[in-house]
Amino acid sequence: MENSVLSKGISLYAQKKFSDALAFFLSLPDDSGADNFELAYYIGLCYARLEKYDDALMYIEQVVTGGKDYQRVLQCRYLLAIIYVKSGRKRLADFELNKLLETGYKSADVLASLAFISWENRDIDKCLEYYERSLEKDSDNVTALNGMGYVLAEEGRDLTRALGYCKKALDNAPQNAACLDSLGWVYYKLGLLEEAGKYLKRAEEKLPDNKEIQKHLDSLEEARTRH
Repeated sequence: MENSVLSKGISLYAQKKFSDALAFFLSLPDDSGADNFELAYYIGLCYARLEKYDDALMYIEQVVTGGKDYQRVLQCRYLLAIIYVKSGRKRLADFELNKLLETGYKSADVLASLAFISWENRDIDKCLEYYERSLEKDSDNVTALNGMGYVLAEEGRDLTRALGYCKKALDNAPQNAACLDSLGWVYYKLGLLEEAGKYLKRAEEKLPDNKEIQKHLDSLEEARTRH
């Protein structure tokens, strides 16, 4: 019953019409027949996509604490961790991710997320170790490939390896703005400014308001003026 009740909202969500989907889910009456945990799940997803993280947490936590579907609970626990990462609650994120690691759930993604937290905490060796472990689990994991390449380049540790990781990440996700930005940044670090500009501009086209991409483009322009 609940699937047919929720189907219009699920379809809107699948079309990336997150505001419309959220409005639909929130407008359902109490006697609609929808399963409360299923409804909370989709409302939480919509809020997360709209980057309204505090609202998302309220609904996702309902699924984690009361949901009966074990895989759905694990998925929501992972989403909780990602929201904690994005909203700067790194200690909570670290706790949730390590709990997930114990279950074996999406190990490559969980390890890549732990790598990101380590990067944010400026623990570079631990960050690289987590990315290595992620790639051991899944050698094509885009997040780990891109993260590894970016960190190696940013730290000036091994630009040749960084280039290889970032190229592979972009091969696996050719429209991904983060991968375009990282590859452009590696080329910048290598002094190949024309190649850097090509990828950084493509990244900007996809995410025009992204501060990190803009910072990289500013660095590129400064380097061009010096040349």
